[in-house]
Amino acid sequence: MNFAIKNLLIIISSILTITSALPYIIDVIKGKTKPRVVTWSTWCLLSMIACIAAFVEHQYPTAILLLSSSLASGSIVVLGWKNGDKRFERLDIFCLAGVFVGVILWQLFDSPSIAVLAMLVIDLIGGIPTTVHAWKKPYEETFISFLMGCFGFGCTLLVIQEWRITAFAYPLFLFINSLNVVLIIFFRRRYLQTKKR
Repeated sequence: MNFAIKNLLIIISSILTITSALPYIIDVIKGKTKPRVVTWSTWCLLSMIACIAAFVEHQYPTAILLLSSSLASGSIVVLGWKNGDKRFERLDIFCLAGVFVGVILWQLFDSPSIAVLAMLVIDLIGGIPTTVHAWKKPYEETFISFLMGCFGFGCTLLVIQEWRITAFAYPLFLFINSLNVVLIIFFRRRYLQTKKR
């Protein structure tokens, strides 16, 4: 891939990932969206650890994406302290414990790839409450934020040259996860609109 095009896609990915938080933040301020603070904190931590793992493995496009994702998640955590849902449940404890297990596994096996795989499993489980919330109350999730994130993660997948775990696993997971939430919100809203008629 052309060097200029590759860099342009990395820039687009970062901009989309960071700005995808803006509509979400606006909805949080308006009271339309109530972020789960612990879930977003967990996502922020997971992104940071995976970002460090990608940097260690010299997977810079993925590292930049995950740094952008961490900044976006972190901004939602900060806002969530005032306008969000601060409940702390059993699943949250499991996910936060899993973050530390992932770091320990990384140190034990001296393998960033193992840490990334552990983070993916935790992220998958940690994302269940948001997926369920999108299904039950699709109007309380910010559709455009997940759609923008989906495009940002997709741009990163286009520039990956080494198909190593630390390079492709997290962007691919984030792309699929965002696409899943986008489809749930879209089709559930349409279903609910049809039901009202």
